[in-house]
Amino acid sequence: MAKKQKGRRRGMSFEERPVLEPNAAGIDVGARQMFVAAPPQSDENPVRVFDTFTEDLNKLADWLEQCGVQTVAMESTGVYWIPVFEILERRGLKPRLVDARHMKNVPGRRTDWQECQWIQYLHSVGLLRSAFRPEDEVVAVRALMRHRKDLVEMASQHVQHMQKALTQMNVQIHHVINDLTGLTGAAIVDAIIAGERSAGELAKLRDPRIKADMETIRKSLVGHWRREHLFTLKQSRGLYITYQGQIEECDREIEKLLQPTPSRVDSDQKPMPPDQKNNHEKKAKSSDPQSAFNMRSEAYRLFGVDVTQVPGLARNVLALYSEVGRDMSRWISSGHFTSWLALCPDNDVSGGRVLWKGMRNFKSPGAQIFRLAAFGLHRSQSQLGHFLRRMKAKIGPAAAITATARKIAVIFYTMVKTQVEYDDRKWTDQDAQRQIRIENKLRRQARRLGFRLTPLEETTT
Repeated sequence: MAKKQKGRRRGMSFEERPVLEPNAAGIDVGARQMFVAAPPQSDENPVRVFDTFTEDLNKLADWLEQCGVQTVAMESTGVYWIPVFEILERRGLKPRLVDARHMKNVPGRRTDWQECQWIQYLHSVGLLRSAFRPEDEVVAVRALMRHRKDLVEMASQHVQHMQKALTQMNVQIHHVINDLTGLTGAAIVDAIIAGERSAGELAKLRDPRIKADMETIRKSLVGHWRREHLFTLKQSRGLYITYQGQIEECDREIEKLLQPTPSRVDSDQKPMPPDQKNNHEKKAKSSDPQSAFNMRSEAYRLFGVDVTQVPGLARNVLALYSEVGRDMSRWISSGHFTSWLALCPDNDVSGGRVLWKGMRNFKSPGAQIFRLAAFGLHRSQSQLGHFLRRMKAKIGPAAAITATARKIAVIFYTMVKTQVEYDDRKWTDQDAQRQIRIENKLRRQARRLGFRLTPLEETTT
């Protein structure tokens, strides 16, 4: 009798389970076919297969509407989910993008036919959480910003090809000057491609701001001019110029997409605060080729606060807008925000004990931006720069960058959500408290060793 009851429990149908979303569907996304599962009671054939052509995706949406579906869950498989997601969103079916790792805990469902049913079931009982997807205008900027990043990477590859061609000809100019694509490097490379072979004439193209003297540059430009390497240098230089033109065109298109975005602040009632950065940081920001328009004023218009004042974020605000948007209400607190970015350690607790804790192996584009911001603070004299160096000595370089990135993310979240400007002077109280902790620690150590610490003023008197 017990065996029969146990078998009945194992054979429990979907209708007997606690369903929270009775009109939920699930889609197993593929490159060529979409396996769709509707609620079992909505159709005689609740599982159907559709091709990925636009007409078939529209038929998929029509069938889901006939079945009375109101929400649809699907895996974030590559970029194949984007067309069907946009079609369902236009139809008002509330598509929900979920992480594939949240659905792989149960073995035995290896086929697409079973996978879509499993997704539909998990979504119907409320066990799936939707992934973050910003507004349409942010998504458009995100697509171009990621495309721009690919263009920059491909352009840098051709810079390496130019350096390789010069090295094969034993022309060591790229070891004497810092940037082969700067004024001096570009002028010398163009002259070499044009046919100039005299080291003395090439050295005259040196910009006065170059630290290397004329003789060092002349010696670095003596080499053997083999035809095949000159041909490689010419093509690499041409491709680099082509990609730079594509990057500028991409910047102009991004600017056009940002113009219709409504401003979050009225500049007449709340003008942009003065720039509080030091001269070195201002120089680095002014030479940033990321965009043709004023990055600081554009960031102030988008976020409502001047996030460029946060050390490390001046060059990354546009990329940050494209990845996380400007609506911080989607995260309850800064802790939720940093957890979503995978910038805080994760704990595996069982039986009241912590079995494992550490960083999740998760690559987040938003977290990468904050890490780059933290990485650029190694020599910064700001309070965040001091924090990075202090953490580096305490927990190591990698963990220090993560800790600093998390702190920058918390500052960014707080500024954008509460519309508060960044003030570096607020670190003064924390520095004073840290100084008191250090003094108390030294006194305890001295007392254990049998000594007594005396302030320097008392010893001199």
